[in-house]
Amino acid sequence: MRTKLLCAALIGLTALTAAAPSEARINQRQHRQQDRIYNGIRTGELNRREAYRLERREGHIARYEARARASGGGLNGRERYRIERMQDRTSRAIYRQKHDAQVR
Repeated sequence: MRTKLLCAALIGLTALTAAAPSEARINQRQHRQQDRIYNGIRTGELNRREAYRLERREGHIARYEARARASGGGLNGRERYRIERMQDRTSRAIYRQKHDAQVR
């Protein structure tokens, strides 16, 4: 029963994410990546230096997004694509840093 409930919640969340505007998806992903970094620090999978570098990357993405939005008219397709690519690279970096042999 619990598994069915969990599966239904995941399907609902996936549908909600797919229906959300791309700007909302960018922000949701940014929050998920921040959570991944925080959990890595909490569990000891990330040391201070790794977390600092990952946080800097996240800050760089946030600054780029803010500049792109401030240029007027929200985000165009090229800016959204670039932000998503930056987030892809950062996500891979988070995974690599959390799964390397270093510990706190």
